[in-house]
Amino acid sequence: MTDHNHNAAYAQLDAWIDAHFDEQVKFLQALVQVPTDTPPGNNAPHAERTAELLQGFGYIAEKHAVPSDEVKAYGLESITNLIVRRKFADGGKTIALNAHGDVVPPGDGWTHKPYGGEIDNGAMYGRATAVSKSDFSTFTFATRALESLGLPLKGGVELHFTYDEEFGGEKGPGWLLAQGLTKPDLMIAAGFSYQVVTAHNGCLQMEVTVQGEMAHAAIPDSGTDALQGAVHILNALHALNAGYLKTTSKVEGITHPYLNVGQISGGTNTNVVPGKVVFKLDRRMIPEENPVEVEASIRKTIEDAAASFNPPRGGKQLKVDIKRLLLAKAMVPLAGNQLLVDAIQKHGEQLFGEPIPAVGTPLYTDVRLYVERGIPGVIYGAGPRTVLESHAKRSDERLDLEDLRRATKVIARTLRDLLKG
Repeated sequence: MTDHNHNAAYAQLDAWIDAHFDEQVKFLQALVQVPTDTPPGNNAPHAERTAELLQGFGYIAEKHAVPSDEVKAYGLESITNLIVRRKFADGGKTIALNAHGDVVPPGDGWTHKPYGGEIDNGAMYGRATAVSKSDFSTFTFATRALESLGLPLKGGVELHFTYDEEFGGEKGPGWLLAQGLTKPDLMIAAGFSYQVVTAHNGCLQMEVTVQGEMAHAAIPDSGTDALQGAVHILNALHALNAGYLKTTSKVEGITHPYLNVGQISGGTNTNVVPGKVVFKLDRRMIPEENPVEVEASIRKTIEDAAASFNPPRGGKQLKVDIKRLLLAKAMVPLAGNQLLVDAIQKHGEQLFGEPIPAVGTPLYTDVRLYVERGIPGVIYGAGPRTVLESHAKRSDERLDLEDLRRATKVIARTLRDLLKG
């Protein structure tokens, strides 16, 4: 096919997306207006609404409900994952486009309604406008644009709309893949910036219960203060960060490992020596690290610190219980992802008027679950120049609608390059 024909096809895709952009914005607004706070994680109603909206475009969404007892044991209320399959002629690749509908709760400090989908000064505000309901719309409308050309295409597109990214993805893409419901050749997952992301950090989350012995505050020596014990352990954990600064990654965009303690609770009353304290830690792992070794070293740090804590003469020895909450492996670039990177960089540069870097990100995502199964993938979709600008996971999360329009065109053109007959 000549360059002229290529360019004519790209121009047609762009024109279709422009002509249907108001419809795309309304679709995104409707998705933002159905809350999916996780926790508590009642995500089935959003899947139902999404399937209903997709039906309006002639797309049948298969509804794959994760068994209720499995979801509840996992700590959530309901999950229905969706797959839309658009098949073309045999002999091509199947490309999965994955975005997640679950979100962290809005929190305080919003100047726009968190579930309003309000548009102000060219940007849509609301939880999930940037991550990742935006890409329900990017991926859907890119696929519709591609099909509008009526070209001979080979392979297929699968839309995977899942509801378990915030908890780690095991009951989202992980569940679809484990059930054998899908096995794409390539995948693109919801983005959060102009960049093509080819690698990301791993993440280990643990819950540590520090058990002392309650006592009356007037006779503290008769107990063991679990809070003082926890502080002793926390000091040992936070001290690890100094060493982590020396462990640097070769992947551009990823720096060094980091340990954060993000939640702590305990004690019964002001006048009681605390008998139990629970804290949760998050340890980001660079792609070069071995998760098994990382977990073993953190457990050892906690156990050694607990053993070195001296209780009062009448008090019991400190006890600790360590529970792993999440182990998300890092995403490493697979050789086959170059086709995706090249196409997205080419079209991204043309449409955004600036070079599109391929980098790693310090976040972790559920893309790793595809990559772990040997399916090459990248992270790319609607988003601003950097993650920070989108206010993702913060108040006033927003998406510039022009960025949405351009990202949709990049995805549509990329699909056309990879699926042309």
